[in-house]
Amino acid sequence: MELPLTVGVDGSDSGFEALDWAVDEAALHKSSLRVVYASRWERYETPAADQDRPAGQVVGHDVVGVAARRAERRNPDLKVDTEVLADDPVHALLQESRTSWALVTGSRGRGEIADLLLGSVSLSVAARAACPVIVVRGDEPGIHGTHDRILLGVADTVAGPEAVRFALREAATRDCELHAVRAWRCPAHETVDHPSLADGPCGYHQARADTLLDEALTGPLREHPSVRLRRALVEGPAHKVLVERTAAADLVVVGAQRHERHLGLQLGHVAHALLHHALCPVAVVPNVERRIRASRPRPSRRERPVRQAA
Repeated sequence: MELPLTVGVDGSDSGFEALDWAVDEAALHKSSLRVVYASRWERYETPAADQDRPAGQVVGHDVVGVAARRAERRNPDLKVDTEVLADDPVHALLQESRTSWALVTGSRGRGEIADLLLGSVSLSVAARAACPVIVVRGDEPGIHGTHDRILLGVADTVAGPEAVRFALREAATRDCELHAVRAWRCPAHETVDHPSLADGPCGYHQARADTLLDEALTGPLREHPSVRLRRALVEGPAHKVLVERTAAADLVVVGAQRHERHLGLQLGHVAHALLHHALCPVAVVPNVERRIRASRPRPSRRERPVRQAA
């Protein structure tokens, strides 16, 4: 795999936990690992008279130095490079998402209030990145990968084909079971009067969920026929169904619809709930909806910040 796996670090315990997970993940996929630290130190700091660099920049180099040594101890054979960027962490990681096969972040950063469920950087990156984002969170069995299971939340095929493919690749790489779950609900107001509900409203919605699950899995499964698949239809709210099942998973995978030129957070209710409550790492996989545009000059993109070698 030519593109690297990128992990954001900030010196926090959560960041180093994400680093450890990313080292193992990069080794599984035989890819390189890029370690990124970003901070806007240049906006509020200037070098002291007896220093060549601002203190914030020094901290960044110290953090990635510690991260590189930690990664080397965990896997001496892994290729690791580091970057220190004078940029807002969210913007920096979103830019990195364009040249990475996935991004890994911790669930909380430095300075986050202890009882917050998810840090603002992780949430913003997961909701806007161009590549899959894995937020490392959960209990020790889930983070350490002891369950031998990937959990996939299957949405409508139009909204989540990339998530299905990502989950299958993870299961194939880890040689573990893929548990594909489709949640369904029976609206309380429906009756059996409509011809399509002849078998009862609950039977209709369960059958429809079964069809959607098959449609989502059939094509991608041809690429990974050896994956051990377990499929499940579960009645109930999707976010509750999946959060409960993360207790027996090493990674939960969900899709997120992206709309071009939409700058706000693009994260569904299910993904949002998992990022705050899952008991294992959460992978949010974007599926970009591209719009047909009239032919006109494209606005210039903001240039990326100058990278400084660690």
